[in-house]
Amino acid sequence: MASEPIVKEIYIAAAPAVVFEHLTDPVKINRWMGIGAYTDPRPGGIYSVNVNGLDVARGDFVEVDELRVVFTWGWWQKGLSVPAGSTRVEFDLLPEDKGTRARMTHRELPADVRETQDPWWTHYLGRLKTACEGTLPGPDAMAHPSVSAHT
Repeated sequence: MASEPIVKEIYIAAAPAVVFEHLTDPVKINRWMGIGAYTDPRPGGIYSVNVNGLDVARGDFVEVDELRVVFTWGWWQKGLSVPAGSTRVEFDLLPEDKGTRARMTHRELPADVRETQDPWWTHYLGRLKTACEGTLPGPDAMAHPSVSAHT
């Protein structure tokens, strides 16, 4: 059974177009999450990010608009509790002042993994903010030690 969605908001001092690029361009995704992204940002196109050197998030884009990016998400590796493409991640990019209010909603997570995903999103949204505002966030504390220095 699916849990209540995870909903998080963060203010980013960058235009929605900058945030959009960091959600769809593989080079920019790797600035804040992952070490190897491949994306085809169009409805039905692939979304794939090697998040931490061990786990690959995989799904497909559902909506791709300058103010809204939606993709399915889950782990590519077999046997994990959130299979590839089994959940839905939505980013709404709301212009606010001179920046963007980014609202992330992660839907359809199994109830038994919701609590483990919540801090993960807090961590990566902070890194998204830093990257969009023009600073590299540095080594990723969530990445596997063998790759964390390279992210």
